[in-house]
Parts: sequence; structure tokens; C-alpha cells
Amino acid sequence: MQYRTFGRLDWKPSALGFGAMRLPVFEEDAGKIDEELATRMIRTAIDRGVNYVDTAWPYHKEQSEPLVGRALGNGYRDKVKLATKMPSWLIKTRDDFDVHLNEQLRRLQTDHIDFYLLHALNKTFWPNLRDLEVFDWAEQAIADGRIGHLGFSFHDDLPLFKEIVDAYDWTFCQIQYNYLDQQNQAGTKGLEYAAARDLGVIVMEPLRGGNLGQPEAPPAVAEIWDRAETRRTPVEWALRWVWNHPAVTVILSGMNVEAHIEENMAIAAAALPNSLTPAECDLVETAARKYKELMKVGCTGCGYCMPCPEGVMIPAVFEVYNKAHLFGNMEEGKFLYAIRLSGGISGTGPGFASSCVACGECLDKCPQGIEIPDFMAEIAEEMEDDQLENRLAMGKKMFTIEAK
Repeated sequence: MQYRTFGRLDWKPSALGFGAMRLPVFEEDAGKIDEELATRMIRTAIDRGVNYVDTAWPYHKEQSEPLVGRALGNGYRDKVKLATKMPSWLIKTRDDFDVHLNEQLRRLQTDHIDFYLLHALNKTFWPNLRDLEVFDWAEQAIADGRIGHLGFSFHDDLPLFKEIVDAYDWTFCQIQYNYLDQQNQAGTKGLEYAAARDLGVIVMEPLRGGNLGQPEAPPAVAEIWDRAETRRTPVEWALRWVWNHPAVTVILSGMNVEAHIEENMAIAAAALPNSLTPAECDLVETAARKYKELMKVGCTGCGYCMPCPEGVMIPAVFEVYNKAHLFGNMEEGKFLYAIRLSGGISGTGPGFASSCVACGECLDKCPQGIEIPDFMAEIAEEMEDDQLENRLAMGKKMFTIEAK
């Protein structure tokens, strides 16, 4: 395992951290974690050298923290630094700081959080926490041992990011960063700004919600990767590009199958800072331009927009829609749309884009700032044509045959 510098701290984190936001689940239900598999994966990663585990209050419908707490039993808690996040949107009074931290300690079965983040700071949450004197509270929590170090995760624009960095003597921050998001949110300038102030920088969404990590790249992108002298998978290109930046401390990977551990750890061991050649960096930039040309919606599948009051399966809608355009097979995309969004796979019931009534409840929740109702109208028009019922009937017939 490669270990990196964590800002000004005298501690070396593993370059690969275990992110507990996308654990394996049953029936495509985020709240139904496959505990046996998830626990085995977390412990395997730790046994192989991962020493940073990240979770948060809302992940997996509030089931991630309890699962991580149980997985870190049998001595595993002592082998890692544990990170979780204050649910910023639930903080209404100063008393709420203690209420939520103490509950997180209970859920995680620990007496301290090594790295505690103010979650998803943006133009709404940041002023509220600041005005409630969150820093005074945090200093007390650090003094009494419940928190080791204070940081923040971020989803907004660069000027606000710089304002927050300058507002306190943070130990670290967490940003979304990948080769599609170099100018989005904090971006490269934010990464460098934080690192110049000796902050450790944790990277989330290195694969853009999995869009950059499909086993097979879209044909137009695969053609670009084929030009490289050294052949790599789409996952390796994406992760190597992030690790190529010396300012990056840890990449969080949402590993949900055991093969992800082996693959990511192998990449982490070799992906040293500045290890990509200029030609390889240029190739990644070319691939990024092609992805941006093909991809329709910048959704990472985080699920913060859920649940939808009308039952729209928002992340799944965007995932199927993006893949249809990325791989250029609209007919297959429409079939998968009909089956998956009707509940043919998960049994959850209809979740079509056309069910959206533009109530706007999802808008403030989306960390990517996606105009979700507008996209739902466009997707319904494109994906729900007059053959939708025929595709549904065909899908039901297939599932009936498979069940027999």
C-alpha cells in the first residue's frame, strides 16, 4: 500500500480509503446492506493496509454508521482512523451539535471520531453552522476527546470553498475531484489552494459515481485509450489521474464487490504522484472531452435526492439515460429503462421520469446542482415512447421465464 502525507499531521494515511457510501446491498435497496459481505470487505481492506474508513449520517438510509461500527469490532477500530460527518442540514440550534455527535458515537460504537467533517458545506449550510458558532463547539469537542481533527466536505463553487478554507484552522477537507470535474466545484484550483495551506485533501467521486469506471469504456472513449502505449482499464486511468496529483491525500473508493478491493489496491500501490507521462495526461484530457460530449447528466448516484415523494427513481433514471447515450445504443437503453424503472428488477414499483410533478423537493438536496425536474421532462419525452408498454410486457415475460 502507498502511504501519503496528511497535511501538517505526523501521520501517514493509506492512499486508498474505504468509503462506506456504496456498500453491497440486497434488492437495490440502499437501506438493506449485505452485512456479511460488507463487513468482510472492510476488514479485508484493513488487513491489506487501508487505514482510513469514511462514513456519514445519511449513507445507506442511516444504516452505514451502525454497520461500520459493527465491522470495526474485534480490534479493527484500533487499526484505522475513522471519519464521519455532521449532518449539516439537521442542525437548527447549537444543542444539535452535541445531540448528533453523541448519537454518531453510539452508532459507531466508539468514544471518539478521529476525523470529523461538517458535511456538504454550501451557501445554505455554511452560514448557519458558522453563525451557530460551530468552531467554538468543535474546539470543546476536541478538548474533551470526542473529536480528533475537524474538517469539512464541500459541494459548491470555488469562491465559497476558499472562504471556508480561510475561515478556520482546518486539518483537512473533502472534495469531489476527477478528470471531468477539474473546473467544477472546488476543482483543481481548490485542491491546490487547500494543499498550499497544509490541509490534507480527501477526494470523493474519483469515478464520477461509477461513470468513469465501467468495465468497458464507451466505444468512442475506448478508441482513445487504445492509443496509449501502456494499456490500462478505465478505472485505472481515472484513479491514476487523481493520484497523479501530489496534493491529493486519500482517494475514497465506494467498493461494493470484493474484486474492487483487489483492483483498487493494485492501482494504489503503483499510482505515485507525477507518475503519468505528459502524453498520458494529454490522453486523459482527450477522453474527458469525449465523455463530456457524450454524457447528458452530471449525476454521481449519491442518492441525496431520494426519496422522491412521487416515487421517481432519480439516480436510476439518470444512470440508465447516461449509459444509453454513452454507449450509443438507445434501443437497448429504452428497454433497460422500461424494466428497471418499472420495478422489474427490484420489485419496488414504477419510478419513471414521467412521474415527476416538478415539486422541487430534490433541488436543494442535490450536491451537483442538477436541475432535476427539467431533466425528468426531457428524459420522459425521449425514453417513454409509444413502445414503452411493449418493452414492459417483454420484460415481464423474460422475468417469468427466468423465475421458472
